[in-house]
Amino acid sequence: MSATIVWLRDDLRLDDNPALTEAAALGTPLTVVYILDEESPGIRPLGGAVKWWLHHSLTGLAASLEAVGSRLVLRRGPAAPIIRELAAETSANTLVWNRRYGAPERAVDAGLKSWAASEGINAGSFQANLLFEPWTVRTGGGGPYKVFTPFWKACLAGAEPRQPQPAPERLPGPARTGHGTLPSSDSLDGWGLLPRRPDWSTGLAATWTPGEGGAHSRLADFVDGPAAEYGTGRDIPGVEGTSRLSPHLRFGEISPFRIWHTLLDHFGPRIPADVGIFRSELGWREFCWQLLYENPDLATQNYRHEFDRFQWQPPSKAELEAWQQGRTGYPLVDAGMRQLWQTGWMHNRVRMAAASFLVKNLLADWRLGEAWFWDTLVDADAASNPANWQWVAGSGADASPYFRIFNPVTQSKKFDAPGRYLRGYIPELAALDDKSVHEPWKANGDASGYPAPIVDLAETRARALAAYQRLKDA
Repeated sequence: MSATIVWLRDDLRLDDNPALTEAAALGTPLTVVYILDEESPGIRPLGGAVKWWLHHSLTGLAASLEAVGSRLVLRRGPAAPIIRELAAETSANTLVWNRRYGAPERAVDAGLKSWAASEGINAGSFQANLLFEPWTVRTGGGGPYKVFTPFWKACLAGAEPRQPQPAPERLPGPARTGHGTLPSSDSLDGWGLLPRRPDWSTGLAATWTPGEGGAHSRLADFVDGPAAEYGTGRDIPGVEGTSRLSPHLRFGEISPFRIWHTLLDHFGPRIPADVGIFRSELGWREFCWQLLYENPDLATQNYRHEFDRFQWQPPSKAELEAWQQGRTGYPLVDAGMRQLWQTGWMHNRVRMAAASFLVKNLLADWRLGEAWFWDTLVDADAASNPANWQWVAGSGADASPYFRIFNPVTQSKKFDAPGRYLRGYIPELAALDDKSVHEPWKANGDASGYPAPIVDLAETRARALAAYQRLKDA
């Protein structure tokens, strides 16, 4: 008897899942497994918000697999020995997965391919979660791109991303062990992914529908709505102007190929400029993954090594907590940080302002912010989270110039002039007029309960510029 194992990782979907499609075509008994691996060397443990999402995503995936004749096996621990054990249990002669791009993950996969070859097991991997694999986009000199614009131009100059594959209508029945029983599976509830005491996930549940169905609904809503005006709408935090697909992409509940071709099908080959801007955001995600592929320590080491000499100033415990809790006294920063805590997500324009405030006005090491977002964002992934923090700090690739310091007052006046976003997350400002809501410290006590600014923007801007200049002159 022959049997197949499909090992799912950040690809929790049936639609456009090349590894699953390959396994279905073989027609042999099929074991679909997800392994919660936080123990293999170098694997970064998941943050709290992402764990909440993963629980619900796996719940939906299990139901989808059962609907087409399969089942989901859950195991927890270091992936390599678990896969080897499962192959022995099911007498598997084929093992397939979709590729990952972080160095620790690639090491696990390479080790399993070597083991499989020694055991006479066919092991195959597939491109599923990036439109352009990192090693295929190269400069004329053969190296990786360090600037986004030429990277994305090179991507667009290449072949059109492949067509997505439909979800299998039926899957072969589950493989069985030598004793004729189904392979054992952990209880998802036993993994303890959901917060209990306290349960801080109420706002997440009210905001999101994790799983493949939620991903496709989100894409349909975006294409029929904000996509056509994305170029301007994406900057207005008080309206639904973005796709909000990022957490679905995080766990591969939808493939970038499906998104790409849905846009083409809807808008035609002459993509409108606004939709092109959205596609460039998909490109930025691709760029971040190339950065991680080439720089495995992106979350812990400065991409630009001269920043190893930068004089970060550790914020006081009170300052750091004020930033984390949305009590800095600057409404745009605070609204964003409260949105993050309530929903596990923050509007991108506001992310830049909140991050800039931490690393430039407080002069805190960007790694403090990266770690906080890793734990609280439902879309935190190993590439985009550190790459974006380094972009703001100035230590990253294609980085924001050191002299770009987002002024949260200017930003909120420009992008949330009526204060809709600010009032939505800071009830203390509800009574203020549209002018005062941006600078409540000038409101003569009408912002009851809202804190005064913890730092002076002009003074801390000057301090940051001086620190950056010292680095430049060194």
